Amino acid sequence: MNQTLVQFFKRYDFSFLGSMCAIFLVGLLNLYSATHSQAHDGLSELYKSQFLWFTISVTIAVCISFFNPKTFERFSYLAFAGTLFLVFLVLLMGKVGMGAQRWLVIGPLRMQPSEFMKLGLVLCMARYFTKVNPERQLGFKDLILPGIITMVPVIMVVLQPDLGTGLLLMFIFCMIIFYKRLRWKTIATLGIIGLVSGVLMYNFGLKEYQRKRIHTFIDPYEDAKGSGYNAIQSEIAIGSGRLFGKGFKNSSQASLSYLPENHTDFVFAIFNEEHGFFGSVFLIILYIVFFMRLIWLASSVQRFYDSVLVIGIMSIFFWHTIINMAMVSGLLPIVGIPLPLMSYGGSSMVTFGIGVGIATSISNSRNFFN
Repeated sequence: MNQTLVQFFKRYDFSFLGSMCAIFLVGLLNLYSATHSQAHDGLSELYKSQFLWFTISVTIAVCISFFNPKTFERFSYLAFAGTLFLVFLVLLMGKVGMGAQRWLVIGPLRMQPSEFMKLGLVLCMARYFTKVNPERQLGFKDLILPGIITMVPVIMVVLQPDLGTGLLLMFIFCMIIFYKRLRWKTIATLGIIGLVSGVLMYNFGLKEYQRKRIHTFIDPYEDAKGSGYNAIQSEIAIGSGRLFGKGFKNSSQASLSYLPENHTDFVFAIFNEEHGFFGSVFLIILYIVFFMRLIWLASSVQRFYDSVLVIGIMSIFFWHTIINMAMVSGLLPIVGIPLPLMSYGGSSMVTFGIGVGIATSISNSRNFFN
């Protein structure tokens, strides 16, 4: 029995769960530090709720890690249809909060289906492109149907409105098709379409507050007390951290409530202020280790479906991380994209947990299911 248990631990891949736990631990301490002085806003106990969501997410991840990856392929389209239905329900009966209709409330359960839609899209695209000859480069015609499939949830999410998540879904799709390999003519065509679409979207598709975010990104001091306030306070937090930071629980931006949403979108700014440049480098290294492990897995599996699925999961984590860090650093306009395993949020935490569970399952399949 002991020998069997030892063999199991040798064959089970703990690297993804280990990376998840390491980043979360940093995030939990940061969340406590950012909110401990905000009892008047009801935020000082959020770290307890975050720990509960993480426990649920890890449990889900461990359970999924024992699935045969062929199960994911079999239910890929069903998962996409299910998440798409939930996003559609949001438009019909979603709860409105902070000027957007993004949440479903069922009894005591409150969830954001657009988070789960990211995984649904990845599963769908992995199965779709597996049916196309993996050795053949994609032409523009090959992208029409999967492009339409992707645009359906993108449009529904943007209508909530949640432009950030809508763009994120498109970025995930783009990373998958680039991994699948595109012809140079296709890349040029997509570039032109993207440029024209961006101009049209800015002039006719964006709401006034969304245009204002772009103007704020270019010059936040144009409206320093209004639309540019968050961006300026975030840059102040990051800059004041310098090399080694002010220390744990010593963020003035958090304790004085100068930086709104410091427990969700701007957790990285608070982390910078308290731990400085070297602390941020340490956190970024944790993410890079996780990304590189996923890239290694995608290149080492035998089934093409598994490879595309892993790249899709990696793209979810990658784009969340890059966009959030660039956003709070003033390198991108501010959008509501959480930092994986650091920002407070149950739906996003469960989504990342499912992604880690799938990656672990695919890695374990090399030892348990072959």
